[in-house]
Amino acid sequence: MSFPVISNNAFVLIAAIPAISLLLPTFLAVAEESKPMVTVYSDGDAGYPRFRIPVLVALDNGTLLAFAEGRRPRFAGQHDDHAENDIVLRRSTDSGETWTAVQVVATMGGDSLNDPCVVVLPDSGRILLMYQRFPQGYHARRMAHADMATLGYDGRRNTQTFLTHSDDEGVSWSTPREITRSVRSADAISVGSPGVGIVLQRGRHAGRVLLPLYEVIPLEDAPGEERYWRNRVAISDDEGVTWRLGERVPIDGLEGYGNECQIVEKANGDIRMNARLQTDANRLARSISRDGGETWSLMEEEPGLVTTPCMASLIAYPVNEDAVWLLASLPNSTEGRENGALFVSRDNGATWSFGKTIYPDGFAYSSLAVLPDGRVGCLFERGPYEYLSYRTLSLERME
Repeated sequence: MSFPVISNNAFVLIAAIPAISLLLPTFLAVAEESKPMVTVYSDGDAGYPRFRIPVLVALDNGTLLAFAEGRRPRFAGQHDDHAENDIVLRRSTDSGETWTAVQVVATMGGDSLNDPCVVVLPDSGRILLMYQRFPQGYHARRMAHADMATLGYDGRRNTQTFLTHSDDEGVSWSTPREITRSVRSADAISVGSPGVGIVLQRGRHAGRVLLPLYEVIPLEDAPGEERYWRNRVAISDDEGVTWRLGERVPIDGLEGYGNECQIVEKANGDIRMNARLQTDANRLARSISRDGGETWSLMEEEPGLVTTPCMASLIAYPVNEDAVWLLASLPNSTEGRENGALFVSRDNGATWSFGKTIYPDGFAYSSLAVLPDGRVGCLFERGPYEYLSYRTLSLERME
């Protein structure tokens, strides 16, 4: 049996129609894909040698937005995380079967734009996009071809954070505005996380906008390391007009550091964070906030999600007014970025079960979204990096 149609955007917990409360599933299976995998970006499209960092957004009317970094390395062999990267977008209005031409949302010449993070405001439909700027020749770490960006806000070697928005489903975008001082602390050289944010729906913080972050902190505070990472969230209580930082996620006793992260609101109003864990443990890390992202529990390994160090997607799937499932996509391998899989938690992240293999070969970063008809879309790096591909998964209820 398929699920009833629900009203949803990809980042907001929305109650399903009343009838679904009588159909609370007791077991989740993932059906075969109803449509074949579609390649959304390929190396060389629109003159970009490479596309990375997929972000998928599903709007209430069914429009899909596929964001990415369009990357132009300046010379052969260059590490392209901070090449001449633009933020690009392709849109689909037919459930992912076809996509518009590559649209440049943000570009700054030879500087590198990174880590697109998107959230949709449920009342207005406004789409907020945050991204980071690395000045040309500077990186989040020291490289043969680039020096590390430095602390501060106003110099040529400093990173910046920008916010832009769209009020017409991604067709056009506002002039970007800088929000660096609001979302990056003075002891970090950069901040951000690719993926999606959320708008809280429950409790006294309902309406609050949260964007997940990881900070890059330089050597001085990490003896023996060039850099390390900390996690927190950016908070807006006025629909993205102003921003401030929540407290850092504590990591006392954790082996390694949290990196790229994603957040969801659970049915009880708590916020769950899953983070890439930079360690040899082959696990994600997790933390919980019970005060709207202001403070967080001690970060710890997530034993139920085994993966090589890699960004993983995390979204909430609304079941009824009182229940959500958590869905995660990641490379389900300890050998490398391969064997992309969907995992499901029906108990607010206490345990996870295997749902479905999304793609069995090279699979790296991914982004999930709940579609208006109850299916789930996944945009992922395939090859693992030559393509960004889209696949639709259908969830079925079984007694």
